[in-house]
Amino acid sequence: MEKKENKNKKNYHTVEIKIEGKEWTDAVSKAFKTKVNKVNVDGFRKGKCPKNIYDKKFGQDYLIDAADLVLQDAYTKALKENNLIPVVQPTPNLKSLDEKSVVFSFDIITKPEVKVNKYRDLGVKPNEVKVTKEEIDHEIEHLLERYEELVNKGDNATLENGDVAIIDFEGFKDGVPFEGGKGENYSLEIGSNTFIPGFEEQLIGMKAEEEKEIKVTFPEDYASSELKGKETTFKVKVHEIKTKEKRELDEDFFFDLGIEGVNDEASLRKEIEANIKANKDLEEENKYIDRLLEAIAKNVEVDIPEEMVNEEIERLFRRTEQQLAMQGISLDLYYQVTKSKEEDLKNQLEKEAYQNVLYRLMLEEIMNMEKIEVTESDAMEEAKRLAERYQMELDQFLNEFGGIEMVEYDLEMRKTIELLKELNK
Repeated sequence: MEKKENKNKKNYHTVEIKIEGKEWTDAVSKAFKTKVNKVNVDGFRKGKCPKNIYDKKFGQDYLIDAADLVLQDAYTKALKENNLIPVVQPTPNLKSLDEKSVVFSFDIITKPEVKVNKYRDLGVKPNEVKVTKEEIDHEIEHLLERYEELVNKGDNATLENGDVAIIDFEGFKDGVPFEGGKGENYSLEIGSNTFIPGFEEQLIGMKAEEEKEIKVTFPEDYASSELKGKETTFKVKVHEIKTKEKRELDEDFFFDLGIEGVNDEASLRKEIEANIKANKDLEEENKYIDRLLEAIAKNVEVDIPEEMVNEEIERLFRRTEQQLAMQGISLDLYYQVTKSKEEDLKNQLEKEAYQNVLYRLMLEEIMNMEKIEVTESDAMEEAKRLAERYQMELDQFLNEFGGIEMVEYDLEMRKTIELLKELNK
């Protein structure tokens, strides 16, 4: 084993590990047995070909497989024997390989030196949160709209913009019905632009039980190639016309709301004010923490390895891919719509990635300076609480979260942030 310090940075280490003796011969034997069982050699039963015959015919290709078998152990030795904790996953290099031994080298990057010059009394304060009368009024109007009721306008009423029509419809192209163009007792709000342009507007003025033929042209960018840009005819029958009836702040409305303790306008306003304030408090709390961390970061000296930032970019990239997938959008579609490519997206993520790494290193250093610790017992209690919150078994939660160590680390980070808030009151 040989360790070489990178002359440029103290946290860059090159470590060589040699695997030999029984550990290596066992790995070679195992790899050879796997290989020889997969080949046919004239004169020998499958798997019974001697190694010297195999070597002449196929070469010692099994040595690479043997190296793979001992790679993880070699890496573990490199870390343990040199007391190194990597901050990024290193790429192993195969230095030499023969029947007697294998030599790997690992370029291991450890945490850089971090100096936090000031993190107390920075003058960063949370902003006071207020709820205005206008905000409460707006939310009440929103509730009244949400609980609006549809009532029949009557037999002689005409269909107007904003009304809801219960209709049957069937579409024809060149006199022939087309797929997906038929519906019965369909509830259509006029003015919602649910249907293709021109459809809803031509229904205005119709009465209940009235029938009508209307002509519309499908947009050029319509999904169906058979219909895009084509003129079609729809036969429409209106069964019923309904209008939205605005609710009042009466007993029926408060009953429909079903909020405990809310039975009049005063209690409703109080409930809404509390909800708005809670949301504003949470939003301001997050913004305050961001401002606080930004202020502390200005007092930090650290040379962040490019590899740490690149690894964080990859993490953010995978997160973005997952978020897009949840919206039904693939990366290829995203690149097509945004007229960009993978390199562009990763460049956009670079600033956030650097900030994430900087804040993490900064908080870890403050945590060490303040001697903040979390017991395994506290971490386990937190894991149980979170598992219950997400309706998961404890083992499943720990597996997905990264183990009890990650729960412990997360608690330490949160305790550090809470302390920073106290130190900057």
